[in-house]
Amino acid sequence: MNELVEAAAPPGANGGVPSDQGTHATLTAMDYGDPRESGDDIVLAAVDLRKRYGDVQALDGFCLTVAAGEVVGLVGHNGAGKTTFLEMVASLIRPDSGRITIDGADPMQSRGLVGICPQHIALYPSATVREHLQLFGGVNGLRRRALRREIDELAVGLRLTEIMARRVGVLSGGQQRRTQAAVALIHRPRLMLLDEPTAGADPETRQAVLDVVKGRAAEGGSVIYTTHYLPELTELQATIAVARRGRVIARGTGAKLLEQLPGQVRVRFGNDEVRMSAMDTTGALVTLLSSATAAVTEIEIRKPSLDDLYRSLAVSDDR
Repeated sequence: MNELVEAAAPPGANGGVPSDQGTHATLTAMDYGDPRESGDDIVLAAVDLRKRYGDVQALDGFCLTVAAGEVVGLVGHNGAGKTTFLEMVASLIRPDSGRITIDGADPMQSRGLVGICPQHIALYPSATVREHLQLFGGVNGLRRRALRREIDELAVGLRLTEIMARRVGVLSGGQQRRTQAAVALIHRPRLMLLDEPTAGADPETRQAVLDVVKGRAAEGGSVIYTTHYLPELTELQATIAVARRGRVIARGTGAKLLEQLPGQVRVRFGNDEVRMSAMDTTGALVTLLSSATAAVTEIEIRKPSLDDLYRSLAVSDDR
């Protein structure tokens, strides 16, 4: 695996407290190798996708593969190309160049295999929750008993049972989010595209969506899940694809990517507190303890998290 981080600078002197400079690692190299085994059943393959809107290069060599049963957390700041990529996979827009296959076929020929939950609510305000599921289930080929079975299962899983007869326009934001997720999943798609499905949602909605997504992945469904709430990806046991400026710059399991980010060491002694960012937190602790000028009263060692990975993107984009 290529090196993805630059060594953090040593702490600076500022009244005994280091400055904030050098506290974040920066993703600097591309490594989007598939974290799954090479023999896995590949559902989605996207190769060298490019898309330009006027002066904006939305995608610039975007590559990603997703295996059966895999949840991929697609992370990156606004404008990184995440939504453009999902719309392309859903055949809503065409790439200027590059290639996408879903189960080996062109996206236009694979629409029935895909379920998309867009970032913004896209429902009919005057239709009920049940009418939405009947409509979209029917469009995707479900009839009678099969349709009723899928509706009943999603109603329970997404906690919609008590609101099935209500019009969507009078639902709360969280209820609308759950309804939209149900619409995307009603036909048990082989590939699920979930673009910030819990944005602004209450804890009940977030947990309901996560539980259903985990269940579908356990059954062999493939998921691309975008979010700015990174603990969701930990719960989903997702592999990570980091997007920046229209391409994937890092790919792997969360644990593998975090191995290449520094940890944080904090030592308090007397009235002073010193922090150090380092790959070798043990060595950093020894250094800080040796420089202590008074009795040490507190020590904290913090391992890197997905939030640190996300913040490293901000540092990169500011340079």
